[in-house]
Amino acid sequence: MLENAAARAVRVVASYACDPLRSPGRAVEEEASRTRSAFQRDRDRILHSTAFRRLKFKTQVFVYHEGDHYRTRLTHTLEVSQIARSLARSLGFDEDLAEAIALAHDLGHSPFGHAGERALQRVATDIGGFDHNTQSLRVVTRLERRYAEFDGLNLTFETLEGIVKHNGPVMPGAPTATGFLLDWAEGAGVDLSTFAPGEAQAAAIADDIAYNSHDIDDGLRAGLFTVDELCAAVPLVRSHVEAIRQRYPDLSLNRLTHEIVRRLITGMVEDALSVAMSRIDAWAPATPDDLRNAGAPVLAFSPAMMEEVDAMRRFLFRRMYRHQRVMAVMDAAERLVEQLYGRLVEDPRELPGEWPSGGTLSGEKLRRTVCDYIAGMTDRYAVAEYERLFDAVSELR
Repeated sequence: MLENAAARAVRVVASYACDPLRSPGRAVEEEASRTRSAFQRDRDRILHSTAFRRLKFKTQVFVYHEGDHYRTRLTHTLEVSQIARSLARSLGFDEDLAEAIALAHDLGHSPFGHAGERALQRVATDIGGFDHNTQSLRVVTRLERRYAEFDGLNLTFETLEGIVKHNGPVMPGAPTATGFLLDWAEGAGVDLSTFAPGEAQAAAIADDIAYNSHDIDDGLRAGLFTVDELCAAVPLVRSHVEAIRQRYPDLSLNRLTHEIVRRLITGMVEDALSVAMSRIDAWAPATPDDLRNAGAPVLAFSPAMMEEVDAMRRFLFRRMYRHQRVMAVMDAAERLVEQLYGRLVEDPRELPGEWPSGGTLSGEKLRRTVCDYIAGMTDRYAVAEYERLFDAVSELR
């Protein structure tokens, strides 16, 4: 009976979807699961990984001690996963692969979000730089050390390709085009110049939908801007608010905010689906390679929606990400990460026992190891390590 369970678990999907039964497989060959498809197994390995659990205490916009209700990397990732599955289901893609890529897309984020990433980019400039997308690949191919027979999670070709290319082709000179990524792609047979399969594109646009709409939620909750200020800058929000207030004139701010967010998500999802269905009808793809080589993403916003999304991004950049309150914390976080890096490179004996240190590492290998170690830290662990190493109270307290 069990032998048929995995086959039954594979949904009937479109011909242009990735098929777990036709996957090139994994770097280390393993016996197939009797109860799960290859992509379901990838998803489960990501969910059970140490890096995934750490997302609970990694910054999305607000550091963990600023409030219990703001989004973290973990809650953001779960929201991206839900939207990616919905998109995949509607378009006939493999839902499990879309979910796996969505769950893994932020595993490489450093503590304190993009502030930590900026700090690591600066200190690692002459060793190939630091990019959270490439770091996600390092996590799932090398840094997770759980299994007896291999480092990493030994994910399928399609999941790894999706993690690397979910934001589109990786062009020469891009921040992600590091020596590590290029060497990996050559060994894995991944063409970085093409688009990712549709499942990865679903995860990518789900990320855009989730963070734009939910950052509005968190920004309003934090009091960084008002609904009226948001309406003045983003016509799409204004039209939603007018419709909501006409139907519910006495709605509380909490309920009004939720109505705005849910309508934004619905509108962006429906717009992306409309564009994708139109392109699928026009292109008539028959295989995943047809979408890889299409020359444009199958999942995208219409020009009109893209204008609205850009307006949201500009508003959030100005009124949230560059808000004095947010920047004060992020500037302190950047300094903390840089100081941690300098101290650990100076004295690698301070690295935990499971990390090679002392006389076993030097030069570029030592510095990359320190980057890997810091990138894996949660916000609160980074603060604790800073206070241990420098015997001083962090500015983030």
